Amino acid sequence: MLQKAPRRTRERILELSLRLFNEFGEPNITTTVIAEEMNISPGNLYYHFRNKDDIVNSIFVQFEAEIERILTVPSGRRSNIEDVWLYLHLMFELIWRYRFFYRDLNDLLSRNRKLELHFKLILAHKIKVATQLCEDLRSEQSLVASDMDIGAMATNMVVVATYWLSYEYVRNPRKYSEQQSMSDALARGCYQVLSLIGPYLRDETHLLFRKLSEQYLTTLQEDGRLTDGAI
Repeated sequence: MLQKAPRRTRERILELSLRLFNEFGEPNITTTVIAEEMNISPGNLYYHFRNKDDIVNSIFVQFEAEIERILTVPSGRRSNIEDVWLYLHLMFELIWRYRFFYRDLNDLLSRNRKLELHFKLILAHKIKVATQLCEDLRSEQSLVASDMDIGAMATNMVVVATYWLSYEYVRNPRKYSEQQSMSDALARGCYQVLSLIGPYLRDETHLLFRKLSEQYLTTLQEDGRLTDGAI
């Protein structure tokens, strides 16, 4: 049988660093800690990366490539409410995989000019996609809203999605890294973002929105995971 080639040291450093940054917060992890966890010398680490910012920037390149793939809308047809729901789930899953960028966002941007510039572009792109999704729903007469309403909705959707994990961390820091707890938190985030456009939906689309919402809420209630203040 063919054996898989061993992962390169550089890839292993990035994978480990992402895990440590996610679990403990980027400000609390040094290159010394990363080298010790890798069981390599600091010199070996610096052979691959000049400093911690170099590691952060390399992880951000991966994140940026993945988010660019998500920040697209269906081609050849207008988006519907199920597209919006799927888009939000994919977005929140990606945010969770790279959660340290969002949890430590203000601190990172104050120290890293590259992240400051690129994250600003990502936010603008998110708002553009959210705006297009809402405009598609309006074109199908599934949503009734003015351009001003849609502009506010798109911005609010991005604001809530961007800072949702920070809210969840403040709400329950002791369970922040528990898989089931955060899976529920991400689902709640999707619901909260989608609920921003709920009042503007009409007819069958509004009914489908209610059905999706009720299915989600029922699942949490049956599993006993819907807590006070969660929604």
